[in-house]
Amino acid sequence: MNKALLILILLAVSLSLNAQISISGSIVEKGSNLPLEYATITFRNPSDQSVVTGDITDENGKFNIEIPPGIYNIKFEYISYKSVELTNRDLRSSTNLGSIQLELDIETLEQVEIVAERTSVEIKLDKKIYNVGKDLTVRGGTVSDVLDNIPSVSVDVEGVVALRGNNDVRILINGKPSALVGLNNSDALRQLPADAIERVEVITSPSGRYDAEGTAGILNIILRRSKLLGFNGAVTGNVGYPDRAGISGNVNYRIGDFNFFNTTSYLYRKNPGRAYTNTYYLSTDRSLEENREFVRAQNSFNTNLGLEYFINDANTITASVQYRNADEDNKTINTINEFNEMDDLINTILRIDPELAKDKTVQYGIDYDTYFGGDTNHTFKFSFQDEDSQETEQSLIFQDGDPVEDVTTDEKQDRLFFQADYVLPLSEFSQIEAGYQGRFLTLDTDYIIFFVDENGDFILNEDLSNNLVYKENVNAAYTQFGSKIKEKFSYLLGLRMEHSDITINQITTEDFNKKVYTDFFPSVNLAYEFTEDQNITLGFNRRIRRPRSRFINPFPSRSSATNLFQGNPDLNPSYSNVFDLGYYENYGKLSVNGSVYYSHATDVFVFITEETGDTVIIGDTEVPVIRRTPINLASNDRYGFEFTVTWRPNKKWNVNTNFNIFQSITTGEFEGTDFGAENLSWFIRLNNKYTLPGKIDWQTRLNYRGPRLDAQNETEGIFSMNMAFSKDVFKERGSITFTINDLLNSRIRKTNTVTPTFETNSEFQRRFRTFNLAFTYRFNQKKNNRNQVGRNGGGDDDTPDF
Repeated sequence: MNKALLILILLAVSLSLNAQISISGSIVEKGSNLPLEYATITFRNPSDQSVVTGDITDENGKFNIEIPPGIYNIKFEYISYKSVELTNRDLRSSTNLGSIQLELDIETLEQVEIVAERTSVEIKLDKKIYNVGKDLTVRGGTVSDVLDNIPSVSVDVEGVVALRGNNDVRILINGKPSALVGLNNSDALRQLPADAIERVEVITSPSGRYDAEGTAGILNIILRRSKLLGFNGAVTGNVGYPDRAGISGNVNYRIGDFNFFNTTSYLYRKNPGRAYTNTYYLSTDRSLEENREFVRAQNSFNTNLGLEYFINDANTITASVQYRNADEDNKTINTINEFNEMDDLINTILRIDPELAKDKTVQYGIDYDTYFGGDTNHTFKFSFQDEDSQETEQSLIFQDGDPVEDVTTDEKQDRLFFQADYVLPLSEFSQIEAGYQGRFLTLDTDYIIFFVDENGDFILNEDLSNNLVYKENVNAAYTQFGSKIKEKFSYLLGLRMEHSDITINQITTEDFNKKVYTDFFPSVNLAYEFTEDQNITLGFNRRIRRPRSRFINPFPSRSSATNLFQGNPDLNPSYSNVFDLGYYENYGKLSVNGSVYYSHATDVFVFITEETGDTVIIGDTEVPVIRRTPINLASNDRYGFEFTVTWRPNKKWNVNTNFNIFQSITTGEFEGTDFGAENLSWFIRLNNKYTLPGKIDWQTRLNYRGPRLDAQNETEGIFSMNMAFSKDVFKERGSITFTINDLLNSRIRKTNTVTPTFETNSEFQRRFRTFNLAFTYRFNQKKNNRNQVGRNGGGDDDTPDF
């Protein structure tokens, strides 16, 4: 009997030691009591703060977690909300913790956040943040497609990004220069998938912590990264016409103090396009007509793999590696027709340029974040990046069936990046910040061209072949002070110093140039919040535009036998002083966001077109060679006004329009010729999204860019239209989207160029109308998941329809 009793006692003790208790409850928003889906619950050991277990809330904000009995610290977290922690809770039996209320965290120093609607835009002292998650027209597309749909931003037919009509834009990824941008911004942005983007920050009045580079401002692209416990993510596949296919995915695996994340994509595109040029030479009364048809076939693979280690509540370290590999197989067919003074066709030449290109980039990065004394506003952050990029282009050009040129361009880029930021709160509403940034770039460009002589042999052309080594080292330090007065008036005052050390080494000619200069860049950002739905902002900052290596390379690169681009080694940096006055008001279903801006730039870059004095033989005729080159002019004044209006009459219908108009006045002479010009230009974008019967979303985007004018060129306005339809499936875990880009096939740039010696009419269409079908599937996350990014990113709780 005693033996049986002992066995029963031992069995009871064993069962009690292995017993699990159930801890349940719900998490809601304070005030509205709305459930918070995907909020995080973490159970920690009070003695060493190690994570024991955790989970997330369901679609009703509820949780039910099995844990061993014991004493725990329990933390409840949700992005953009103040966390709640229950300390030293002795849990010995199943317990319902009830309803945990989390309060919105809107007392961020530099932020005037629009929380009334929380759908379209978040306005801070020095930036505007747009979340692109609901934009149907970019699904299955690229980053270029996303940027072309952001207010204030435009992407022209050649893929050049402009902000308020100014193409000197600094593009960052997650706040830093990135391998994802690559050697060629335009090409790289067309290879990165749109699904990888969480949001875009439009920084028209950068504070002292940002690079002074980019007279138009900064576009900071924030990539997706989840903090949810467990395994979650999304995969998108797409096919289209002309030939295009791709697959991309972003996944996260969060277990305990570790978060593994990865974004990977493969894209294949075959884009046909065309160009037309008709040049009339005044000295000979003859004209040359060039018709170019080209097809660009691209294969690109991108991946970003990283690991976050949450050492404790105050310290986080993140390591990542980014890899990009792209191949292009391009073919250009150029038909050249020569006409005499009677406009009779006297000669025709067929020039075929097949080009193979390879682009490879590897980037390693490490980030360390910490805060001090339990104060999450008292922080130190350090970042390091090491990037190696290589791009090779090779062409064997045929003319009338015979090889005539063999051209190879080989570019290698090495870049190191360091950044450290320290923030010290002085009071509840005041803080001071200081930091250092170092950017060290080496770009080695080797351009080799062989011509075929009369014997059919390839001979190196030493007049055109060259090797340029460009080095740009920039050391920067900044400090800024911000405060908020009576919860209405906020200000942020900053000063940035940048020391630039630039060398231009022409290996071929043994020419060596060195430029060293130190500049100071002040910034002032002010905001006054009349009410939660009405505020006004004022910003001032000084900016710099440094010439890229291509702009200063004096050896010409040929786009055709008669047209070339040649850099100017004497090109100096351009400086701008920029003012921006903004206003925002929310009327409920209608919101208005407008800005008046002005910039004054000195030593501005202007690209002029002129004859070189050289000629080439086309048939039996000598034809002048035309050169395009950059120069510094005296000054440019730009006045502009823009506004964005969002109207949401009901849940099914959303209309958004962005309008920008600016006057540009350029003054200056070059070699006795006045290149001054005045130009009034504008663009307008209209988005209309409506939910049709059957819960089918229909979105239409109209875009018009007004005509442009400078001293030599007059470009016509361009109108384009995109349309998309989307339907959610599998209980909103999946979405099917059909998109038509450039529905009217009208995105064509038409330019007329007039000089003292020749006149040119040209047309350029980079790609024809495209059709795309995309399917997205989300696992362990919802379509409108508001908790997708964490302490390093932050995010809106809903996404706008841009």
